[in-house]
Amino acid sequence: MLNEILTISGKPGLYKLLTRGRGALIVENIDGSKKRFPIQSTDKVVSLGDISIFTDSKEMPLREVFLAIEAKAGKQEIGFDWHKASNAGLIDFFAEIVPDFDRERVYPSHIRKIAGWYDMLVRCGENDFSEPQPESVEEKAE
Repeated sequence: MLNEILTISGKPGLYKLLTRGRGALIVENIDGSKKRFPIQSTDKVVSLGDISIFTDSKEMPLREVFLAIEAKAGKQEIGFDWHKASNAGLIDFFAEIVPDFDRERVYPSHIRKIAGWYDMLVRCGENDFSEPQPESVEEKAE
């Protein structure tokens, strides 16, 4: 599911990929407004499924970070006021979720963005963070 959710540089919020058009992607805002519009090839677009967090030993996919937050928050929005939290508060919060995150390469602004994305996905009902299942040959034939 995270492979279909996009972040677009210069635009606030998250977007769901609907289809690919000629030279553009057709996306829909997931915030409830359901506003659809094309994204041109000149825009920087990143799928949440492609984002990872640096840890001391490896890179941790954002999917796993969201699953760890979900285990702590109980499939609800984060019970922590990340909007107004100090940098130290954000780091302490994230250390509970991912204890071995690389403190030199993961900044408080990254943590704030991840918390915001998680809350937005939960609020909009896009909170299936399970591993995508590969399509079987039979499903492709249909």
